[in-house]
Amino acid sequence: MEMTNFNKRLENITPDILSKIAKIDEIKGRWTEGVNLSPQLLGRLKKSVLVTSSGASTRIEGAKLSDEDVENFIKGLNINKFSDRDTQEVKGYYELLENVFNAWQTISFTESSIKHLHKELLKYADKDARHRGDYKKIENDVAIVDADGKQIGVVFKTTSAYLVPKEMQELMQWAQTAFQEKKYHPLLIIVGFIVEFLKIHPFQDGNGRLSRILTNLLLLKYGYAFIPYVSHEKLVEDNKTEYYLALRKSQKTLAGEDASIIAWLEFFLKILEMQAQAAMNLFTTENIEALLSPKQLLVWNYFLGVKEATAGEIVSHTQVLRPTVNQTLEKLLAMKKIVKFGMGRATRYRIIK
Repeated sequence: MEMTNFNKRLENITPDILSKIAKIDEIKGRWTEGVNLSPQLLGRLKKSVLVTSSGASTRIEGAKLSDEDVENFIKGLNINKFSDRDTQEVKGYYELLENVFNAWQTISFTESSIKHLHKELLKYADKDARHRGDYKKIENDVAIVDADGKQIGVVFKTTSAYLVPKEMQELMQWAQTAFQEKKYHPLLIIVGFIVEFLKIHPFQDGNGRLSRILTNLLLLKYGYAFIPYVSHEKLVEDNKTEYYLALRKSQKTLAGEDASIIAWLEFFLKILEMQAQAAMNLFTTENIEALLSPKQLLVWNYFLGVKEATAGEIVSHTQVLRPTVNQTLEKLLAMKKIVKFGMGRATRYRIIK
């Protein structure tokens, strides 16, 4: 991708997009300068995010493990009701994301590094043993499949296998040059890189999961230090329909003269702004952490990543039992940390910011 092409893809950038970038960067600066959360709390948050992100990222691609299942599996508990593929993919994602969180400074942003990350991502996946770490050798268009796994239509045509080495080399050269020249805001480059990476779909499998690993890595490399403490993947999962619509809308234009990444950019920034705001809200947790049990903290941490929620939604997303959720809601209401509105089954709760 050439710089002139990238200019065209950003032609319709709006003041709202620029405002979102400014707000995210403001929070980035406040977090970097003012974070005073205890190391113990940050460590617990990071472990929680590793579980949540691993579950969410693999569920986006069709896995079935809940966050509680993921946590039990990581602890070494037996969960035989799930396929080996689900557990293999979760373990690979968990360990790779943990490495990114802990050692992002030492991970280079190069083509060979991306191949290595792919190899690590799929290192436990038996079905991927032949192609992990290598670019695809056969076509892998994004397709619709029926209940029996039979392809019944193509959603998106990816780059032909024989062109992948050339297009990946060009994409990496463009991104590395763009980051070095600093003509564009880093977030714009990250968004441009990810949408192009997913258009190419360079590996036989694991492209979606790897794109989210790379998102975490690049955001950390460009100073968004709050990334390990609020799950990016969970926010994407909670907005999965919008994620696919925005991605497809931009991808369909990339081969034509009207190429635009605005739809994808708007979605990406929406998710990152939610993540940044949730990170800032963490500053309010230190004074209540001692007052909440581990299960109650799961409820509170869920509130930090959403605009509002019902008790049923909290149960569904946290796997905390309903009586504990109700007890936690009453406690948070009494502490004036959340506000309640609506009645009966329509009752919703919102964090007080």
